[in-house]
Amino acid sequence: MTLDITGKNLDITPAIRERIEFKFKKLEKYQVPFIGKHAVISTEPNRQFKVEISAAIPGGQLVASAEHDDMYGAITEVYQKLERQLNKQAHKPTARRASHSDKPEIEEVDAAEETEA
Repeated sequence: MTLDITGKNLDITPAIRERIEFKFKKLEKYQVPFIGKHAVISTEPNRQFKVEISAAIPGGQLVASAEHDDMYGAITEVYQKLERQLNKQAHKPTARRASHSDKPEIEEVDAAEETEA
């Protein structure tokens, strides 16, 4: 799946594209297929860089944004936010709230057996 990168008031250089693609490759360790990936990098004069990334995965949507004085710092912050969301999504089936299904069942004793004893 291709990665769409849009720049607002900013030209997307090969170095920027390479950095964002590298960060997405690091997210492949969670073995979750991405359906769609889109990144928007914007800046205003005398302002911080803003990076917004949205990615569709089976069963949900990942959305993260970050602002930073350094564009590469903003990309790193967004990556960390996406990684937290993916980690949560990957471990959701084994969450603690579903642990009640693993409790051992108590054996039922027939009323007829109780009267014989």
